[in-house]
Order: sequence, then structure tokens, then C-alpha cells
Amino acid sequence: MNVADLSGLALDYWVARSLPDFVREIYFTDSGETVAVRGNDRGRPWDGRFEPSTSWEAAGVVLDRARRFELSEGHTGEPARCVAQFEGAHGKVEARGATTREALLRAFVKSRFGDTVEEVLRQPQAVLGANMAPVGEPSAIGNVEDVPRPDAQIGDIGAPPR
Repeated sequence: MNVADLSGLALDYWVARSLPDFVREIYFTDSGETVAVRGNDRGRPWDGRFEPSTSWEAAGVVLDRARRFELSEGHTGEPARCVAQFEGAHGKVEARGATTREALLRAFVKSRFGDTVEEVLRQPQAVLGANMAPVGEPSAIGNVEDVPRPDAQIGDIGAPPR
């Protein structure tokens, strides 16, 4: 799949995959129509929908990683354009999109994975650097002291032995 063609859910997914310093897990909500992530972005926990293609709040995590960037809106019939250099990437990348946000996000994904990416894997997964590993289901974030223990802590059934 060409990065230049990414939009919507596929773009959101690949932006999440491009953020291994932030995203720990990727899963899908709304019957698989929305990308959601668990992670911690520079001290701010995030657990829920991640839609940078439609939200500048979510796209802000990409802006925070830009060293230099130039955004220009497209003129009549032309796409928007982004030329950027991001933390951890060597050199500048250029991308185009229907909006400046889409161009920025495509440039970010291109800086991490190149001109092409694989299809979206629509199952929960742990992000491991540039790779991922499918998981059975997303983990629950909770207090580590609430882990079940044999002495009848939270989560134990507590049924008497037979």
C-alpha cells in the first residue's frame, strides 16, 4: 500500500505504528472502524481513540516530533504539501494530501517506513519498535496491586475447596 494513498483508518493506524516511543498497544473500537491506542506520550497517558486524520489534538503528537516542517495548502485543484524532518529520521521527506494535516501525517509515516506499508492488521497488537506482535486482546490498565493472588485479593473467586 502506498503511503501517498493512506487516509482515514489506515492513516491513523500507520501513524500509531510510527510512534513506538508513545504507543504501547493498538486495538480497534466501534466495530473495528476506529483505531485506539494505549500508551504514554511524554508523561501524558493515552488510552482510547486515536484519530489524527480527523483531530489536530491527536495529530499534535506528530507535530511535537517535527524538527522542521513546511506546510502549504493546495491551490485550486492541487493537494496540500508537507516537507518535514522528524526526530529520529535522517533527512527531509515530502508528502501531499487533501489537507495539510493529511500531508503532515503521510510525511511522518513516510519518514518511518518509506514509500510503502503493509495492509492494516485489524486485531489487537503490541508495538515493538518498528515491528508489532499480535495479542489476544488489549491489556487492562490498572493498579498493579490489584493483580489476583491466592490470598483472596481482587479477581479471586473465593469459592471454598470441595
